[in-house]
Amino acid sequence: MTEKPRTLHLGKDAPLPASPESARLDYVPNPRRGALYLVRFAAPEFTSLCPVTGQPDFAHMVIDYAPGETIIESKSLKLFLASFRNHAGFHEEVTVGIGQRLADEMQPLWLRIGGYWYPRGGIPIDVFWQTGPAPDGLWVPDQGVAPYRGRG
Repeated sequence: MTEKPRTLHLGKDAPLPASPESARLDYVPNPRRGALYLVRFAAPEFTSLCPVTGQPDFAHMVIDYAPGETIIESKSLKLFLASFRNHAGFHEEVTVGIGQRLADEMQPLWLRIGGYWYPRGGIPIDVFWQTGPAPDGLWVPDQGVAPYRGRG
């Protein structure tokens, strides 16, 4: 019998966290432990704030990971990503910070994040981070976000 996940968010009212630091991420046991597979989350309407101007920055975030012992509970991930709406950070700090937190807490076999940021001042900034080489045999499709040409 599969262990029932205990989560803070799933099936409950969960307010938007005030900040990424205060956001709690829930993890549940991997239902296919021992299988090598990839999980993808895409957040095409991600927002944070410019730390200099306070203006909103927009990105299309793509998170790919190969689960180890646990998987992330998607509602907690959605709330965590939404908590960046009021967070001021440079694109690099935000993108790499999300990837590192997920990798540190979840301990996946492999994780990568692509932050495809929309232009500010006429320059799009794309930020990529991964934990290391993908495991042999893992199918890793392209992230599917076109180079900037008026993304949409």
